[in-house]
Amino acid sequence: MRKFFKRFTSVLLIASLGLSLVACNGGKDKNGVDKNGYGGSVTVGITQEPKSFDPHMVVAAGDEEILFNIFEGLFKYDSTGTLQPCLATDYTVNEEATEYVFTIRDNVKFHNDQKMTMADVIYSYKRATGLLNEGDTALVAELDCVTDVFERDGKLVITLDQSNSEILTYFTTAIIPASVEDIGSTPIGTGPFVFDNYTVGVSVTLKRNDNYWQESLPYLDSVVFKILADMNSGDTEIRNGYIDIFPHYTMDKAELLPTESFNILTCPSNMVQIFALNSTFEPFSNPLVREAINYAIDRDALIQLSVDGAGVPLTTAMSPAMGDAYDTSIDGTYSQDIDYANELMEEAGYGDGFDVTITIPSEYLVSVDTTVALVDQLSSIGINATIEQTDWSTWLSDVYAGRNYEATVIFLTSNYSAYDVMSRYETSNSGNFINYSNPEYDEIIAQIPLTTDINERNEMYHELLAILVADNASCYIQDPLEVVAVSSELEGYQVYPMYVQDMSTVRYIASN
Repeated sequence: MRKFFKRFTSVLLIASLGLSLVACNGGKDKNGVDKNGYGGSVTVGITQEPKSFDPHMVVAAGDEEILFNIFEGLFKYDSTGTLQPCLATDYTVNEEATEYVFTIRDNVKFHNDQKMTMADVIYSYKRATGLLNEGDTALVAELDCVTDVFERDGKLVITLDQSNSEILTYFTTAIIPASVEDIGSTPIGTGPFVFDNYTVGVSVTLKRNDNYWQESLPYLDSVVFKILADMNSGDTEIRNGYIDIFPHYTMDKAELLPTESFNILTCPSNMVQIFALNSTFEPFSNPLVREAINYAIDRDALIQLSVDGAGVPLTTAMSPAMGDAYDTSIDGTYSQDIDYANELMEEAGYGDGFDVTITIPSEYLVSVDTTVALVDQLSSIGINATIEQTDWSTWLSDVYAGRNYEATVIFLTSNYSAYDVMSRYETSNSGNFINYSNPEYDEIIAQIPLTTDINERNEMYHELLAILVADNASCYIQDPLEVVAVSSELEGYQVYPMYVQDMSTVRYIASN
């Protein structure tokens, strides 16, 4: 503006124009932000198309990172991975861990301006647990153990069919208004942002919840989740200023961004990159073949090629980010040994190798890069691998849900809960898309929720991790470092150790 004003010689004219400008924008800066940091819009780059807006039906982690801003449960994770009271202010649990009693927060409104009532809370958890109507199944499978949800003395009571000391993490399940029949097409919650619109292939737009129960939050007027084709297009978009935040970035590309324009934030994650081997595919039903693959690959090389070294090698299904539930003694179980791997292939009856198709979602460049390198490494033991790229929606339906595949490479996400990570490998679990089955494993995982002592539960987790290693259940590659590029005009963004974009604390640095 100053260059424009210099063209005028009249001080009076300059003053009058300046006063007029301030009056028009209400004292807001170029980003539409007032002197207290409120206002403006931020664009976040995402690389997958949303699959569902129903918080009780969502499967894809990419959907959850959007819905985190719209919906809330009794509890909610913070950026340290700690469960915090949210729509419940506190709770008690009986000694047997079969009854949980919650005090529900008062004066909370849904996005449709209706007050959240106990009836809404009961409806939400009955819907999620399959207790609304006779014959219903639990929409949140982990809540299938709930036998009743009701009010007692003004508090919410949830009873279970048996002890479950690990269920608290699932009380993050969203509370929704009972009056909304189709929550998927009308996503109404209590969160800091309100669903505005969704254009397929383009974006999801949220706007500020002016009635949010947490005072002073959020800061932004709106958030746009811009749908990008892949990591490369996201890299182009952020360099050209079309997006302000790009999560799940790769370190090599992030380090090339101009430091005066972007801050690069990192955090350990609890993601697990897996070379998933479908055990119903004949060669992979043989544990010797799975063991051979584990010795054939070079994890360090894969990590270097895919995320520029910003990852932790894994030999089993859990990330070290899970703390004491993780067993460090299994670290380094495998190191690349091509000769031994070929001996295992010969012993398994596949000395001449075999053909396999690796089906991967094309939107995830890191998975694509990993798979390209894997194909080369597998050839050293006679495995001729072909890459089949598909879109995310097809991968979810055919590979994850339908289990109609031979092998895939994907990042697995979970609640920040050891039980959520490990229950995936229970024979009957709907998320067990590798079709792993071990009776001993099933017996131990069934006992964990019944065990109230945390040290005993951790010992059980160590046993489960050891079983997966002994069975060579699949080929685990890495836990990647979460890398996020954030515009230097912004502050308050927090990197979570899970697939979450919390936009409630993000704001522009006010220039007034």
